[in-house]
Amino acid sequence: MTTAMNRLQDSVVLIAGAASGIGAAIAKRCIAEGAMVVCADYNLDPAMQLADTLGPSAAACQCDVTDSGSARSAVEFARQKFGRLDGLVHNAAAPSTSATVVDLDESAWRREIDVGLTGAFLMSKYAVPLIDASGGGSVVFIGSQFGRVATTKAVAYCAAKAGLIHLAKAMAVDHAPDKVRVNSLSPGAVATTRLLRRFRDFEAANATLGPAHLLGRIAEPEEIAAAAAFLLSSDASFITGSDMLVDGGYATR
Repeated sequence: MTTAMNRLQDSVVLIAGAASGIGAAIAKRCIAEGAMVVCADYNLDPAMQLADTLGPSAAACQCDVTDSGSARSAVEFARQKFGRLDGLVHNAAAPSTSATVVDLDESAWRREIDVGLTGAFLMSKYAVPLIDASGGGSVVFIGSQFGRVATTKAVAYCAAKAGLIHLAKAMAVDHAPDKVRVNSLSPGAVATTRLLRRFRDFEAANATLGPAHLLGRIAEPEEIAAAAAFLLSSDASFITGSDMLVDGGYATR
């Protein structure tokens, strides 16, 4: 995949849920495009390992996005480490429970909503003022095609992602005067370890899920990262309040 170099030169991006999968791919893409990156994750060790591989322009911190104090601390860490904040990516998501609304345990519902939606609220609550103080920038929420169309036995996941898409729109309205753009990015199925909870390997996942996408395959994390880097960059300077589908045509069916 071709990388457009230097679009994010000298910008500072905080990624919540950066330790693996889509979050890690976004961190790598941002570094490749010249950014300084804070890899924030509930699991600190893999976040630190990622930051170490990315070099001196990356740092890691522990962050529980469901906890207000932890979210605030992650933003403060970015400020202390790099002096400013130009972009926030919320990629954190809890393991999804397969159940109907009748069968879903209340604790599982709360966990998915707390991590996926309330976490985005808390990270934004503390990040947006710092982005504003830095002269403006971009917030990107990693949503899902299932925020647009529903699937079976995924009520909490669908609700969290749909809420995330509309949270981005509401924030875009509020913070346009601050030059803070807010968008969501909704992938289809992506070849991450999350899929391996359901399939024995990525080949099996692609065989089952690929045909549901118009392009006939699932995505690579780097393809989602490329779209996130675009939304973070000045190339997307006239885009706010949008949900960018990067779903291989899934939601078109």
